[in-house]
Amino acid sequence: MRRPFSSVRARATVGATAVVAVALAAAGLVVVSLLRANLAGHADLRAEMTARQIAVKLATGTPYRRLDLDDTEERPVQIVDSAGRVRAVSEDLQAISGSGDPATMLVPRTAVLLPGDDDLDEEVPRPGRVSEGVRHAAGRATVYGRTAQYRFAAVEATTPAGEAVTVYAGAALSTSRDAVAVVGRAMLAGLPPLLGVVAGVTWLVTRRALRPVAAIRGELVEITASGDLARRVPVPRSWDEVAELAGTTNQTLAALERSVTRQRGFVADAAHELRTPIASLRTQLEVAAAHPRLLDVAELTHDVVRLQHLAADLLLLARLDAGDEPAPPEPVDMAELVRDELRRRPAGARDLAIEADVADALRVRGSRVRLARVLSNLLDNAERHAAARVRVRLGPQGNAAVLRVSDDGAGVPPDDRERIFERFVRLDEARSRDDGGAGLGLAITHDLVRAHGGRITVGDAPEGGALFEVRLPTMHPRPPAGP
Repeated sequence: MRRPFSSVRARATVGATAVVAVALAAAGLVVVSLLRANLAGHADLRAEMTARQIAVKLATGTPYRRLDLDDTEERPVQIVDSAGRVRAVSEDLQAISGSGDPATMLVPRTAVLLPGDDDLDEEVPRPGRVSEGVRHAAGRATVYGRTAQYRFAAVEATTPAGEAVTVYAGAALSTSRDAVAVVGRAMLAGLPPLLGVVAGVTWLVTRRALRPVAAIRGELVEITASGDLARRVPVPRSWDEVAELAGTTNQTLAALERSVTRQRGFVADAAHELRTPIASLRTQLEVAAAHPRLLDVAELTHDVVRLQHLAADLLLLARLDAGDEPAPPEPVDMAELVRDELRRRPAGARDLAIEADVADALRVRGSRVRLARVLSNLLDNAERHAAARVRVRLGPQGNAAVLRVSDDGAGVPPDDRERIFERFVRLDEARSRDDGGAGLGLAITHDLVRAHGGRITVGDAPEGGALFEVRLPTMHPRPPAGP
C-alpha cells in the first residue's frame, strides 16, 4: 500500500504547486508594495503641487483672504507663519496632525488676520521667494467631520512684505488604499484557480513523462515473473533520461543473460568433465572390490590426481568470478619467477628443448602464486603442442613487462584465437582428455592476467607454432637507498 504523496507524480505536482504559490505570493507582495509606494509618491506629488501653487501666490503678493482654498476636501491646506500662528486654513478643515509643527495640531475656527494684511493687495515693493525644498510627512486630517489619512507636503515661502510662512497641503490616501485593496483582492481571488491550473498541468505532464517508466517497470515485473532474460524493456523515442534508463536497463539485462548463460554452461561443462574421472574411479573400485588382484593403483592415482586438479581449477575460476583477492598485492620479480619455474619444472616424457631469454629488474605488483600459475599454464600448453622446442622470453616494453611463450607446433587458427580463452574449449587437435586436459588452463590464465591489470593475446610464433604474449604493468623503480 502506497503512502500519501509516495508517487513521483504526486510529489512533483505538490512541489510545483507549492513553488508557484510561494512565487506568486512573493510577486504579489512585491507588486502591492510597489503599487502602494507608487501611489504614495503620487499623493506626495499632488500635495507638493498644491503647496507650491499657494506658496507662489503668497510670494507674488496675493493676500490670505484672496487665496482660493474652498475646493480642499481632497487637499486640505494650512498656512502657518514663523511664530506658529495659523494665517489661513481650508474651509471646513477642523483638525490636522502630521503637518510638522506641534503648534498647528489643532486648527482654530477663525484664521489669524494681522493688522495691515489688507494693504498687501494693493502694491508690493518687491516679489517674495518660494523655497526649493519640500518636506513630506504622513498624518491625519478631519474635513467635514470625516477623519482620514493624508500625505502632507510642507513648502516654505516669503511674502513681499518679508513674512516667512510655511504652506502645508495634504493629499488623501483613501483612493490609493482603495486601489491597493482592489489589486490585493483580485490577486487573492485569482490565486486558487491559477494554482489549480498549475497542479493540473503538472499532473498531466508528469503522467505523460512517466508513462515510459511505468512501461519499463511493467516489463521488468513480467521478466522477473517469467525468468525470461531474453526479453527487453521498451525504449522510448524521446531521447531523454528515461530513454537512457531504458537503454541501460537493457544492457544490464543483456549482461545478466550472458552471465546466467555462462553460469549454466559452466555448471553443465563442469558436471560433464567431472563425470569421466568419477566414472573411471567407480569402475576401478568396483573391479577391485570383485577382483582385488586386478586393481591398478597407478591408474587409480592418476584419476584421483586429475579429479583433484579439475576441482582446484573450478574453485579458482569461481573465486576469480567473485573477485576474490588471495592477499594484498606485493612486488613480484618476474625474472626470478620465470627462472624458478623453469628450474623446478620436471623433465617431461617428451624430449623438448626449452630456451629462455629473461631480462632483469622487471617488477610487477600482484600475487606471486597466481602469476606463477599463469606461467605454468602457458608452459604446459606449449609443451603439449610443441614439436621439439619451447621458447620463453621476458623483457620490458614501455611501462609493461612482456612475457612471451612460443612453441613450434601447429599453432592456433585465426578464427579460434579468441575462443581458446573460453572455459572448457579445446581445439580439434586437443580433444583427447588424456593429453588435452579439461580446457580450463587458458581460461584461468586469461582471468588471472586480467585480474592483474594486464592482457593476453595469441599469434603466430617465428617457429611456426603459437605465440602467447602477456603484458603486465610494471612498478616504478625505487631510487637507491642512501648510506
